[in-house]
Amino acid sequence: MTPEAFRDAFALGLEGLAGLPLGVARPRYDRLCQAFAPPLPAGMIVEDGTIGGVAVRRLRPPGARPGEVAYVHGGGWTLGSVTSHQGIAASLAAHLKREVVSVDYRLAPEASYADALADCRSVIRALAPRAAVGDSAGGRLVMDVSHTLGAPGVLGLIYPLVGRPDPASLGPDAPLLSRAEVLTLWAEVAETMPSVPEAAPPGRQLEVLAVAQDPLTAPLERALGRWRRFGCDIGYRCVPGLWHGALHAHARLPAMQEAWQVFCAALTDRLA
Repeated sequence: MTPEAFRDAFALGLEGLAGLPLGVARPRYDRLCQAFAPPLPAGMIVEDGTIGGVAVRRLRPPGARPGEVAYVHGGGWTLGSVTSHQGIAASLAAHLKREVVSVDYRLAPEASYADALADCRSVIRALAPRAAVGDSAGGRLVMDVSHTLGAPGVLGLIYPLVGRPDPASLGPDAPLLSRAEVLTLWAEVAETMPSVPEAAPPGRQLEVLAVAQDPLTAPLERALGRWRRFGCDIGYRCVPGLWHGALHAHARLPAMQEAWQVFCAALTDRLA
């Protein structure tokens, strides 16, 4: 698949969600993301359950090493689930050779950001994972869990939203995620965001993956510079020519596949 084919197909799917009730849009979003996901790796065991009263999905590869990894999905805090992001979580489990526990946190607007954060905190507190990984909105949740609960070992962040976005801080508009969309989503959750020290890193060891065509990348890179000055150990990769959400198609986009493999290998080394 060419990057442009992915961009156009994913954009068409997102456009089809516009104006739909959330009860209809959410399962359609799940199917859209699943359409780009690779098949489950051979021997992967998938089990649904609860931890700390929060729904989770466990993905366990054959011969899993000891120590779980928590995963928190994206979707702008209003969409997304353990189903929409199963392809990413399963690939993460296969690469790390560890059980990945994907958190099915509550979504807005039925729940507040504080509720979603409480769900993630409950799971991570009970699980005590070796690492926590989150993409997009899930990356922000992982950072806020770490700020308010303490870093769960290594953090893996995939095009996360950092700081408090405004028109001056965001990068240029891009397909699949516009500046206006970021600001709208932020306005819906900002009221119950925790107060955290924005200049301080969310953990001591970070692996970060971003894409060049994304308004979240510019503020992320500025934050990484600040966090390094605090002594944070950061591995960072930015994939040229791709857009927010491209991780769903990592198995079909060579540049994303290569960056994802390097990201996972770096996490594996840190966990070793």
